[in-house]
Amino acid sequence: MHELRPGMFTALFTEIAADGQLKSKTFLTQLANAIERQAKVNASSGSHRRGTPTPASPGSGPAVISGTLRRSITHDPVMPSGTGWETKVGTGAGISPPYGRTPASRYGLALETGLRNGSTYPFLKPAYRFGITVVAPQLYVTVYRVGWPRI
Repeated sequence: MHELRPGMFTALFTEIAADGQLKSKTFLTQLANAIERQAKVNASSGSHRRGTPTPASPGSGPAVISGTLRRSITHDPVMPSGTGWETKVGTGAGISPPYGRTPASRYGLALETGLRNGSTYPFLKPAYRFGITVVAPQLYVTVYRVGWPRI
């Protein structure tokens, strides 16, 4: 049996809080990487030359023309935010295809939310859903359920 000495609870809870912060950052970093990878897969429904019909079906991810959209998918570094952590997964700013002026971020938004004809070719939202429903539960067990601090 251990004797409770002054400061033991404070030291233990400080260690638990630091461990939790580190694990939270690890969890979010791995989740952002998984969502980014899946978004790149989703943004690759076949390929075609510019100006030719797309082999992608509305409702599925877009087909590759130059690969600029797929290359532009990234995530911000995981940073502290309030009492937790934050990151954003999406298309990087300022990246344009070699044949046009429309940035990949604007093109990606149009594909995700709807083109002029109303067709959508979502790639980020399905990747997010996959990350939250499939990857996050597995990561949680891997990251958070690995031991308890020793006294």
